[in-house]
Amino acid sequence: MSMNMYTGFTRLCKGLAVVLVGGHIVVQILPSALSYLALIPAKTDIQGGGGGGSMTVKMGATPVMVATIPFAWNLITAGYTEQTVYGAIISTIGLLFLGKLLEPIWGSREFLKFIFIINFLTSVFVFITAISLYYVTRLEIYLYMPISGFQGVLSGFLVGVKQIMPDQELSILKLKAKWLPSLALLFSIAISFFTADSVSYLPTILFGTYLGWIYLRYWQKKPETKLKGDPSDEFSFSSFFPEFLRPVIDPIATIFERMLCGRRSETSKEERGYTLGGSTLPGSDPIEASRRRERGARALEERLAAELLAAGKKGEESERDVDDNV
Repeated sequence: MSMNMYTGFTRLCKGLAVVLVGGHIVVQILPSALSYLALIPAKTDIQGGGGGGSMTVKMGATPVMVATIPFAWNLITAGYTEQTVYGAIISTIGLLFLGKLLEPIWGSREFLKFIFIINFLTSVFVFITAISLYYVTRLEIYLYMPISGFQGVLSGFLVGVKQIMPDQELSILKLKAKWLPSLALLFSIAISFFTADSVSYLPTILFGTYLGWIYLRYWQKKPETKLKGDPSDEFSFSSFFPEFLRPVIDPIATIFERMLCGRRSETSKEERGYTLGGSTLPGSDPIEASRRRERGARALEERLAAELLAAGKKGEESERDVDDNV
C-alpha cells in the first residue's frame, strides 16, 4: 500500500507539477527572472513599453514613491514561481496528493478553474495589502519584496478537502479533515513570529484560504443541480473556529456577508434551492452538499481499497516468483 500511495496522480496535476518545478529551476539558473515572474508591487509598466518602474508624486513638499499597477502577468505567474527548494518540494507534493483527491470529484475543468481564480485573486489581494502596508509604515520593503509561491492555492485545496470530507479522520495527524485549513493557518501565524519575511507568505496563505472558502461557498457551479455554492452550516465561516467561539464569530460573519454579498445573502435561500413558493426544490443545496461529502468519502474509500488490492496482488506475485525460483 505504501508504494501505491505514490501512484495514480492525474495527468493535469503532473503537468502543473512540471510547471512548478520548471519555474523554480528558471529562477535558480537566472535569478534576474524573479523580477519578471514574482509579484513585486513597485514594479510597474506605466510607459506601456518593456521596462518596469515606479512613479513619484508630491504630497505637500515631500516626494513620495507610488506603486500603481504591477506587470499584469505577475498576478498570474507569481503563484507558479517557487523561490526556495523547500517551497518547490512542498508545493509539488501538496499539488499531487491534494489534486489526486479533489480533481476526480470536481472534474478537470473545474479543478483548473479553481486554481486559476484562487491564484489570480490571491495575488490581487496580496498586492493591495502590500501597498496598504507601505502607506501605513512607509517601509519600502513592502514595495520591493518579491512575493511568489503556490501556497495560496494549496490553502484553497485544504478548504476543498474540508468541504467534501469534513469528518474523514486522518490517521497520520489523528484529527478530522475539517480542521486542516484552520491548522495550516494557525501553524503559519505561529511561524510568522519567528521569521523576518512573513509578509512574503502569510498574506498569501490567509487570502488563499478565505478566497477558497468564498469560491466554494458562493461561486462554484453544480452542473447536476444548476445551483451555486454550499450554504450548509457545516461549511459556514464559523466552522473554521472552535465550537465555543462560534456564537461570537457568527454575527460578525453575517455582517461581512451582507456587506460583501448584498442582496444575494438576503435571498440566498430561494437562490440556493431551500424553498420556492413554500415547497422544497429537488436537489436543494443542503442535500447536495451532503451528497458531495458522501461522494468524497466514497471516492477516498474506493481509492484506498484499490491501493490495498493492488498491493495484495503485488505481494502474491512476489510470492509466486519466490516459489518459482525455489
